[in-house]
Amino acid sequence: MAELGQATGAAFGFGIYVHWPYCQRVCPYCDFNVYAAKNRDTGPLVSAMCADLADQVARFGASAPLDTLYFGGGTPSLIGEAGLAEIIAAVERLCGAPRRELTLEANPLDVTKEALAGWRALGINRISLGVQSMRADALGFLGRDHGPGEARRAAEQALGAFDNVSIDLIYARPGQSLEAWEAELAETLALGAPHLSLYELTIEERTAFGRRAARGELAPLSEDDQADLYELTQTVCAAAGVPAYEISNHAAGPAFESQHNHIYWASGDWIGLGPGAHGRLTRAGKRLATSGLKRPAAYTKAALSGASAITVEPLSPLDTQRELLSMGLRPARGLERGRVARLDAEEAADLEAAGVLVQSGARLALTAEGRLLADHVTARLSP
Repeated sequence: MAELGQATGAAFGFGIYVHWPYCQRVCPYCDFNVYAAKNRDTGPLVSAMCADLADQVARFGASAPLDTLYFGGGTPSLIGEAGLAEIIAAVERLCGAPRRELTLEANPLDVTKEALAGWRALGINRISLGVQSMRADALGFLGRDHGPGEARRAAEQALGAFDNVSIDLIYARPGQSLEAWEAELAETLALGAPHLSLYELTIEERTAFGRRAARGELAPLSEDDQADLYELTQTVCAAAGVPAYEISNHAAGPAFESQHNHIYWASGDWIGLGPGAHGRLTRAGKRLATSGLKRPAAYTKAALSGASAITVEPLSPLDTQRELLSMGLRPARGLERGRVARLDAEEAADLEAAGVLVQSGARLALTAEGRLLADHVTARLSP
């Protein structure tokens, strides 16, 4: 049985996540903490993020060495080169330069040859493109502000400047057929990006899509249709040399897997910066959950006034173990059995007999069928 301090923490990776809360428009499916950009002065927020980092490092210490830095959102490609440079400089000063990966999420319309060159000069070595679809009607439905041609151009330019490029797509859209998705996925794979993040559309209650669904104006695909699309996705991507290494993520090889996400899945440590950003730190045998104040104005005011811009909640050993299990089973390589306390051996054996779980040596892993039922398997295994 693993002690908490041995089951989580910086031994499994240390990263920093920066949440930029602004977008040119808020997409109807998005339930993240995001706001319309409008004509805001974002300089104070950048400074607040740097102050927040300094405060967190002073309170908790840095889990050196730093492995990854990830700019997400929102649309962090809106930050601007000067703002990115300010945040990266603060990270390097307080935690050291990320030794493995520095990712920037980018909207296709923000991708230009000049922007790509500027990002490279800052040390960014991975670009994640929020393409979401290669079809004009789907992009309109999803509320995106770019078209298929702009998505293709952005991908081609990014691949010309960076070796490590990821493309996000959303599938299992209402009415989407197997044939239509296979053609769209094949077209995306032909671009040659070594990483794809492929997400099934989820209708969240607090979103515009959720409100439409509640009024009966939007009908999600059935679970069976979603499962068929998921299985097709695995087959097509594997045949193209970009197999799944995690439930929703595909890579052309280990070098292109998201090192930052691996920290999440492995229950490593990460600092969350920005409004609503979540972090996890393991200190003195306790797992701490941090969360930035959600409203940008409140977050900025607190950080720049010298007050804390985050809330901190110690997680119980039970909650920590449940989170470890739910995240650790997501990657194809699974989780070391010894890191899970109070694992029900009889339940695990039943799941293995049902063909959804594999116990190989000291590891637990989901089968292909098990990945379709990941939440169910995790719930049965959780203490």
